[in-house]
Amino acid sequence: MREVDYLEFSRLLSHEERLVRDAVREFVDSEVRPHISRWWTEGAFPSHLVTTMGELGLLGANLPPEYGCAGLGEVAYGLAMRELERGDSALRSFASVQGALVMFPIASYGSEEQKKLLPELASGRVVGCFGLTEPEGGSDPGSTRTRARKRGNTWILNGRKAWITNGTLAHIALVWARDEEGEFRGFLVPTDTPGFEAREVKGKFSMRASVTSELYLDEVALPETAALPGAVGLKAALSCLTQARYGIAWGVLGAAEDCYLEALSFASTRVTFGAPIASRQLVQEKLVRMLAGITRSQLLAYHLGRLKEEGRLRHAQVSLAKRENVRTALEVARTAREILGAAGITVEHATIRHMLNFESVDTYEGTWDIHTLTIGRDLTGHDALR
Repeated sequence: MREVDYLEFSRLLSHEERLVRDAVREFVDSEVRPHISRWWTEGAFPSHLVTTMGELGLLGANLPPEYGCAGLGEVAYGLAMRELERGDSALRSFASVQGALVMFPIASYGSEEQKKLLPELASGRVVGCFGLTEPEGGSDPGSTRTRARKRGNTWILNGRKAWITNGTLAHIALVWARDEEGEFRGFLVPTDTPGFEAREVKGKFSMRASVTSELYLDEVALPETAALPGAVGLKAALSCLTQARYGIAWGVLGAAEDCYLEALSFASTRVTFGAPIASRQLVQEKLVRMLAGITRSQLLAYHLGRLKEEGRLRHAQVSLAKRENVRTALEVARTAREILGAAGITVEHATIRHMLNFESVDTYEGTWDIHTLTIGRDLTGHDALR
C-alpha cells in the first residue's frame, strides 16, 4: 500500500491530477527515499535535485505557462506538494519557497523586466529565498526593523532576517523592508551584492535536510528597479504567505501518510505475547485515530483546492487548513512513533524524521495560536492580535 485512501479520495481527482501525483511520487521513490535518511543525518540538502525538480515542472507549478511554469490546477499542485513531503519536508519547503514566496510575488507584483527572472527560477537554474521573518519579529512581520532609504535613484537596505529557507543557496533574495515613510516594500536583492551576507543555521534537530539561514544587509545598495512596483504594503507580503500555507496544508499529508503506513506495517509484524501488536485494542485505537485524522485532512485540502481554483479562497480558510492539517500530521507522527516503540527513535524508520520536521512546520508560516486568532478575528470581527 503506497497511500492512505480509506474513503476513495482518489476518485475525486481528474486524470491529469492522478498523472501529476504519480509522476512526482515516482521521482520521490527513485531519487529521494533511498537517500533521504543519510541526507537528513548529515544535514545536507540535495541541491543536485533542484534542476530535476525544475524539469518536472515542480517550481512555481501553479503559475502560468507564459512564465515558463507548468500551469497546474491548484489540486494538482497540492498533490505534487504532498508527494514531495512524503519524501521529506525539505523538498516541499524548497518548492514552496521557490514557487509561492519568490516566484508568486514576482509574477503578481513585479515589473515586466523582473518577470523575465521567472523562467530561470522555474528551471531551478536560479534559486530564490524570501526574507521576511526577523529575530525579534516572528509572528509579527509588521514590526520589521529592516529599513530601506532612498538616495537619488538608489535604495539602501539595512537589517537582518532569520530562519530563511534556501538562504545560502539563493542567487536572489526577496527582502521586505520599511521605507522612510513607513511603507512596507519588497526588493529583489542579488545575493552577490556588496553588504549582503547569508549564514547557515547549524545544530538543528528538525528540517536537517533543508538549508536554513540568517540574512544580513549592511548598506546594501540597489537600483531603483530592484523594488517590486506592486509589492507595497504588508498585505502584499501576507498574500505570499497565503500561497505557501496552501501548499503546506497539502504537503504534510504525504509525510503523515508515510508515518501511518510505517506504523501499520510495523504493528502487523511486531509480535509480543504471542500475537502481532496490531491485534491489541489500544494499538487499533491509535491506528484508527491516525487514519481518521489523515482522511479529514485530505478532504479539507481537496475542498480548499477547489475553492482556490474557483477564485473563492479566503486567507482565513487557508489558516484553518494550515492549523488543522499540520497539527493533525504532527499528532499522527507522534502516535506512529509510540507504536514503533524503541525502533521509532532511529533514523532507519521515517517516522522520527517526519515527526521532528513537523515540529518546525507546525511553527513556521504561522503558529497554531496565530492561526487560531486569525480565524477568531474572521468569525467575530474582533482582532485579538492587537
